[in-house]
Order: sequence, then C-alpha cells, then structure tokens
Amino acid sequence: IALGKTSLILVKLAELTQLTPVFPSQDPLDRADFNAVEYINTLFPTEQALEEAQKAIQQLFGKIKDIKDKAEKSEQMVKEITRDIKQLDHAKRHLTTSITTLNHLHMLAGGVDSLEAMTRRRQYGEVANLLQGVVNVLEHFSKYMGIPQIRQLSERVKAAQNELGQQILADFEEAFPSQGTKRPGGPSNVLRDACLVANVLDPRIKQEIIKKFIKQHLSEYLVLFQENQDVAWLDKIDRRYAWIKRQLVDYEEKYGRMFPQEWCMTERIAVEFCHVTRTELAKIMRTRAKEIEVKLLLFAIQRTTNFEGLLAKRFSGCTLTDGTVKKTEVPPPSTNPFLEDETGTETDEIVIEKSDTDRPKKPKVPDNPFHGIVSKCFEPHLYVYIESQDKNLGELIDRFVADFKAQGPPKPNVDEGGAVLPSCADLFVYYKKCMVQCSQLSTGEPMIALTTIFQKYLREYAWKILSGNLPKTTSSSGGLTITSLLKEKEGSEVAKFTFEELCLICSILSTAEYCLATTQQLEEKLKEKVDASLMERINLTGEMDTFSIVISNSIQLLVQDLDAACDPALTAMSKMQWQNVEHVGDQSPYVTSVILHIKQNVPIIRDNLASTRKYFTQFCIKFANSFIPKFINHLFKCKPISMVGAEQLLLDTHSLKMVLLDLPSIGSQVVRKAPASYTKIVVKGMTRAEMILKVVMAPHEPPVVFVDNYIKLLADCSTDTFQKILDMKGLKRSEQSSMLDLFRQRLPAPPSGVENTSSLSLSAPTPEQESSRIRKLEKLIKKRL
Repeated sequence: IALGKTSLILVKLAELTQLTPVFPSQDPLDRADFNAVEYINTLFPTEQALEEAQKAIQQLFGKIKDIKDKAEKSEQMVKEITRDIKQLDHAKRHLTTSITTLNHLHMLAGGVDSLEAMTRRRQYGEVANLLQGVVNVLEHFSKYMGIPQIRQLSERVKAAQNELGQQILADFEEAFPSQGTKRPGGPSNVLRDACLVANVLDPRIKQEIIKKFIKQHLSEYLVLFQENQDVAWLDKIDRRYAWIKRQLVDYEEKYGRMFPQEWCMTERIAVEFCHVTRTELAKIMRTRAKEIEVKLLLFAIQRTTNFEGLLAKRFSGCTLTDGTVKKTEVPPPSTNPFLEDETGTETDEIVIEKSDTDRPKKPKVPDNPFHGIVSKCFEPHLYVYIESQDKNLGELIDRFVADFKAQGPPKPNVDEGGAVLPSCADLFVYYKKCMVQCSQLSTGEPMIALTTIFQKYLREYAWKILSGNLPKTTSSSGGLTITSLLKEKEGSEVAKFTFEELCLICSILSTAEYCLATTQQLEEKLKEKVDASLMERINLTGEMDTFSIVISNSIQLLVQDLDAACDPALTAMSKMQWQNVEHVGDQSPYVTSVILHIKQNVPIIRDNLASTRKYFTQFCIKFANSFIPKFINHLFKCKPISMVGAEQLLLDTHSLKMVLLDLPSIGSQVVRKAPASYTKIVVKGMTRAEMILKVVMAPHEPPVVFVDNYIKLLADCSTDTFQKILDMKGLKRSEQSSMLDLFRQRLPAPPSGVENTSSLSLSAPTPEQESSRIRKLEKLIKKRL
C-alpha cells in the first residue's frame, strides 16, 4: 500500500516535468523519461530496505513525542515559578491601594474637622477651597459606605453642607433684609466668599440667594410704579426703563465684585425686571383698555422694543436658557443689492424690478434673544393697531380715487415706456411700513390679521383705481364705449379711443403688472416675518389673480378698439361688387384703411408698453386671433367673385398678411423680429385665407379635380365651408347640389371614434358663433367693470 501511494505521488511529480525547459534541473525526478518504478526499485531494491525505512520513521516519531513531553514539563515548571511572583504583584497593588485609601481617610477625617471649625468661624474663603477638596475625596469612598466610620464621615460632610447653606442664607438675609433697604455699608468680603461656597453647595442655595437679592433689589420698583401711580401708564413708560438703567449702574458699582462673574447677576436683574414689567403692564392695560389709542400703543411698543434691543447689545441671554447659550452664526454679507436691510427706517420702500421674483432670498439676521420679553404683553391689544391700519388704508384708497378724479390720468410718458400710476408705489410703501412695524410687535396672529387687511385693500385698489378708471363711457372728445367695441357697426365710422385714453389703458396695464409682481414679493416677505406655523395661512394668490384680470381686461380693450376700428373697412370689402372687377390694380381702399388704423394704434401701444414687452406681445397675438377669423368671415361674404376679383382679393390678402407680420415693429425705427408664436398665428390664418381664394380661382370643371384640390388645399371637411366656396364662385343651386354630393363621396374616412365629420372642420367660427361669443364677452366685461 505504501508503495502504491508513493507511486501516485511520484506520478504527480512527473507531470510537473513540463516546467523543465523553464527551470533546468539534474534531479532524476525532473527528467523527461522518468520511470517511477525503476526509481523506487533503485531506492528500495529489497523488502528489507523498505522495512528499515519504516523503522527509521517510527524512531523519528518517538523522538518528537519525547520533545513534546519535555516542553510540557518545562511549561509547568515556569507556572510554578511565576505563581509566587503574581502573588507578590497582587500584594503590592493591594498594599498601594490600602495606603492611598488610608491617606484619603486621613485627609477626609482632618478635612471634616477643619470644615466644621471653619464653618463656625465663618471663614468662607478657606471653606470654599476645603469643601471642594473634601467632596472630591469623599467620592473615593463611595464603595465603602457600608463601613460605619466612612458612613459617619459622609453624614458629617452633608451636615456641614446643610449648615453652611442655612448660615449663608441667614447672612444674606441679615445683609439684605426683605423688609427694608440695603445695608449702608455695602457688600462685604464675607458675602463674596460665601458666594464662592454657594457654588460648591446644593444649586438650590445659589438660586435662593439670587432670588432673594433680586427681589430685594426690585422692591423699590414695585412701589414706585404701582398700578395706581401716574408714572405707571403707557405714556410714561420711558421712566421704567430709565429706572432700571440707573439700578444696573448702581449695582455694578456697589455689588459687581460681590457675586461671581459666572452668575451673570446684572443680566438676571434685567431679566427679572422685564418679567415683572410685562406682568404689571398687562395688568394695567386690561384695567384701562378703553384708554389705549394707537399712537400711545405704538409709542409704548417702540420704546419697549428699543429697550429689548439695548439688552441684546449688553447681554448674551444666557440666563434665558438656563445657562446654555447657543452661539448664533452671523450670515455672510450678501452682494445682492436687492436684499436691503428690512430693520432700517420705517419708510423704506419695497423695491421691485421686473426680474426680482427669481432672486434669492435674504438670509435671516440672528434673532434678538430678548425680543418679546416685555413687548409680548402688547399683543392682546394689537387689534387697536390693526383697526387703525384698516381705517388708514381705507382713507388712503379714497384719497387715491379723489386725486385721480381731480388730477386726471397721468401724462403719457412714451420715452420711459409708459407711466405707472404713482398711487401704487405709495400703497406698497405704506404696506412695507405696516409689515415691518407689525413684525416688531408680533409674528403671530396679528400678522395674519394684517395680511387680511392687505388683501382687502389690494382688491379695492384693483377695482376702484385700476378697473374703475378704464375708459368705458363715451366722452365729449369722442371716446369709446364697451358696447361700441363689442357690436359691429355697419356703414358707419366707429368711435375710437383717443390718444390719451390709449395711454391711460397702457398705464393701468403697466400698473397692474407692477402690482402683480409686488404682491408676489409681499407674500414672500410676509411669510418670512410670520411664525413658521402660520406660513400656510398667508396666501395672496387671489389678489394676484385680480391684477391678472385687470391686465387681461386692459389688453382686451386695446384689441377691441383696434378690431372695431377695422370693422367698417371689412364691411366695405364684403359689400363690393367683386364680379364686376375688370382689372387687378394696387391694394384696395379697405386695405389702406385697415393699415391706417394699425399704424395709428400699434405704435402708441408699443411705446407705452415698452417696459412690459410680454404684454405687448399678448396684445399682438390676441389681435391676430380676433382680426384674422373676422377677415375670413367677411371674405366668405364676398360673392359672387370673378376671376379678376379673386386675384384682386388675393393681392389684398397678401398685403394684409405682410402688414400683420410686421405689426409688432410697425412704425418703429428699431426693427425687431416678431415673436415666433405671433408669426405662426399670422402665417397659419392668412395662409388659409389665401388658400380659400386660390380654390375660388380654380376652375370647377371637372368637378372631381376641383373637389380634390379643395380637400388638398384647405384640409377642411366641413360641408358648410365648401358651401361658402361654391357661393363665392357663383355656382347655381343645381350645380352646387351635385358638387356637395361629390364632396361627401370624396371625403377621407374619419378616424376611429369620430362619429361626425363636422368635428374635423378646421374652419373659423361661423358668424352666428362669433356673435354669441361677442355677446358673452360683452356681459363678462360689463360684470368686471
């Protein structure tokens, strides 16, 4: 068996001979022609040789076992030797601990004796140092309290501490009696050392000393400013703060060194004064609530907040948080010029730029830890302030209305892009003043009440000042009425807005846009000022929507004015005898009339809306959406049309198309590319008008080709539109009937889910639909205005 295992091992080794070219070797095992059997027979030529090898292996195992036994004996011998050394180490450690404990015990016993003796002699300076050491040493005996002697020493230390506490309190009571004045001799070194001892005693002793001293120090204040005293009322609130300032100076001079600096006694006196003052003021204001006027209230609040600000400059506020002061991080200075200091003067204006809504918010300044410590008592009475602001804002809106009637609309200022009504800036300046003032008084419910007042007068300003002054009645100068705007006057000239009225509409539009942006920022500022729990209750979306309605109404008036001015020209176009036109000439007179009205109105509107370019673009888009369908409807009324008449109409249509494409910059020295959204509307609408005329010009024979061309050019599957095309061509009813049948046959199959081919119609609204829309629009505008 051993021979077989050896043979297998040798065979495996022989497999590694492939590495011979890499590592040359003279070993027989590495030869390429290695024969395992021959090699084994060479090593063990006989069975006796093999047995000798096995005996040698057994001898080797015996020697290894002998070495192992000797190693175990040596290890046991080492353990026996070191056992005594470990015992000596333990003995040394226990002896050291015993000596240290005895020393501590000696120190504790001597310290307790000395502590009791010094306490009787009131040697507080020595007691302060000794007591702390005794307490520290006593901590080492916490594990030995089961020993009677140690427990007895611990009880003596506690008794000494109690005696010290009662003795120190008695000393302070004697020096500063509750019923009487401060001792004329001033503070003593004994009391100063007693304060050091109080630092080591139970914290309640320190708190009792502070409480009694402050109470005695403020006793005079409670007498001088009793509720029945004249100086206690709000109009003399300055005297309260002047009194405490004198008291703090007097304290620093007389008692500043008596109390440890870490007690912050000056701040504690000031804080207790604030608590007492808040309670006393709240009591007297409840009693005399009917005597509180807004000017008196604001005077008292202003003086109080100034005093709280003075406290913040002088003290850290550590006593307000039980000795733990949170370090406030001052935000880095901002380089954004829009982020002005809101804590400045009350007349600061909310500066608004057109792109300010995307600007970052100003980082908040660290809070005053003393804010509200006294002024909180005024919060229940802030309804007086809110009611006053309600009254003031109502009077302000009435004055705006009266000034507008007396002075008239602002003078046009085309060079500056139109005039914004000055009253809107006055309104938001007043809002800013109220917001800053109220936030200094309270950041709670009064701010929500003020926000409600703001909302009320924002809506009143929108309707009374802005919408209320939009032109809506016929003036002696030939002004425009809403009715004349909305109803088509055939065969007569339509009254137009004057230059001043157009400028007024643009001014109101610009003012509404300013108010919209400013109201959005006002909402953000209010949310910054109010408590976090009340932020969700501040929402000025409704007021912003109101200003958006004013903007929309203003744009609609401008569109209707120009649209109505073009109506007579379109009416004249539909009444021309187009079948009698013999040759194609220049553009028709009605086109010249439309262009004239566009050149009169658009430059005025564009120049007055230069500061609100996006709304001028809206005006252009709305006019195109109104004029082009109306032009196509009048185009359908031109019937019958000869070939030459259709060519003339096509020429006129192209002229109008070019004018409309150039409308945003018409009459301007600076030519700007029209907005893509506007250009798309004009091209789509006027191209449809051109396609209608091209279909009219196409021969109706053969009918199949005519119908296919119509479907291809207009992509309109409405039979009504096709009927109108046939009327324009002047076909007889019999011819039209066959054409309509053929048209229905050639229509493409409707998409799945579509039941009605009329739903595929891409035509403009019918005159009946347009008339219905105009009536609805007229009612809506009358309701708004």
